Amino acid sequence: MENTADRLLNKSVEAFIMGIEIYNKPTIKYRVEGFSFFICNAWELMLKSYMIKREGKDSIYYPDNPNRTITLENCINRVFTNNKDPLRINLEKIIELRNTSTHFITEEYEMVYIPLLQACVVNFSEKIMQYHDFDITTLIPQNFLTLNVSMQAIENSTIIAKYPEEIANKLITINEDMTELVANSNSKLALKIEHYHYIVKDKNKATSLVGIDKSADAKVKIVKEMKDPNSTHPYNAKHCISTIKSQLKRNAIDLAFNQYTFQLFVAYYGIKSNEQYCFVYTSGNMNLYSYSQQAIDLIVNEIKNDPENIIQNLKESIKKR
Repeated sequence: MENTADRLLNKSVEAFIMGIEIYNKPTIKYRVEGFSFFICNAWELMLKSYMIKREGKDSIYYPDNPNRTITLENCINRVFTNNKDPLRINLEKIIELRNTSTHFITEEYEMVYIPLLQACVVNFSEKIMQYHDFDITTLIPQNFLTLNVSMQAIENSTIIAKYPEEIANKLITINEDMTELVANSNSKLALKIEHYHYIVKDKNKATSLVGIDKSADAKVKIVKEMKDPNSTHPYNAKHCISTIKSQLKRNAIDLAFNQYTFQLFVAYYGIKSNEQYCFVYTSGNMNLYSYSQQAIDLIVNEIKNDPENIIQNLKESIKKR
């Protein structure tokens, strides 16, 4: 007869496979929502099965309410006791995504969260092996554990024009936060894929060949002198916003400046495509941005010129593009 721990484990595996299948279906536009629900369910059931084996059946119930089982958050706190554990942080971020109001979720969320979602899949397959001696690849092939994802980068100007301010602001803020988190994480928190290309003189040593077409529309540039972006472009978006707000306050300019308004300036003035203002580097399928002091000065000066109308003018101009 199947015991409770085994039943929970079987349901966990089924929830995990459901999440993978939903995410890898190309016809589902809002697959992040479905995946986050099922992957959280899979983790909760798997950890409860583990707790029953380790501590007994009563461990998954509230002491003051024996008819109600504890939440996934409770399970995480009990099993992964180090709150700085990258795996635990990964799960907490996925739970935040699951709990996000559905009207905020857009198609672009998958580009934001894919490094965390992929790490979550790998973490689950490793922990179910460690805790239950169960190899998930006996049911689904190893290559099926790789999530399909759109490689299209998120452009803030497109987001601002496409969505209402509340939704656009939340998406832009989450994207900035996740980009910074992924850049400083290890593989338990987020999986990054990076490509580096080097020019070699001997083509027999090359792994790929490229050529120059003078008639091509896209331009290419060979960098011979490296400049340290930590010196020339040391600021992330949060620092820029904080500095701009301080300068506006010193100049007695009463203007609500936040992530959304910052991205309005970035979009309108093409800051991300101007090397003087922005340095761009790639981490996996994500573009990461750092900004120069000149970018901050540009925005502050433009606000000073017309503090009462600048934001509305930017919004209208961007929507007309």
